[in-house]
Amino acid sequence: MTGQKQYYVYILASWSKSLYIGVTSNLVRRVLEHKQRLTEGFAKRYRIHRLVYYEACGDVRVALQREKQIKSWRREKKAALIKTTNPGGKDLAASWLRSRAVNAQGRDPSPRMPARAGSRGSG
Repeated sequence: MTGQKQYYVYILASWSKSLYIGVTSNLVRRVLEHKQRLTEGFAKRYRIHRLVYYEACGDVRVALQREKQIKSWRREKKAALIKTTNPGGKDLAASWLRSRAVNAQGRDPSPRMPARAGSRGSG
């Protein structure tokens, strides 16, 4: 679908199992910001930078609603969501950030995003 903006609900984890949940329209750039500790706050303070889950949404309102929903869950339910698509809890961004030439704005010169962990419709 060219021309349609995508939004991503994502979950980052630290090695000490702290979680951060967010929404972005540029997953590559946002993950790079976390990994490079460019943004002040919770994720930087607790070194939360491993992308363990993400899902794409075609509507920003759906993405924001989903972010709030996940944030309201107990830790066990969040862990179960992550485990459905990433049982080992590996960093989903590690291979595609390493294998692609990502420019300073976090834009990938190739039009493909990495394979989605999850997907939600726009309705």
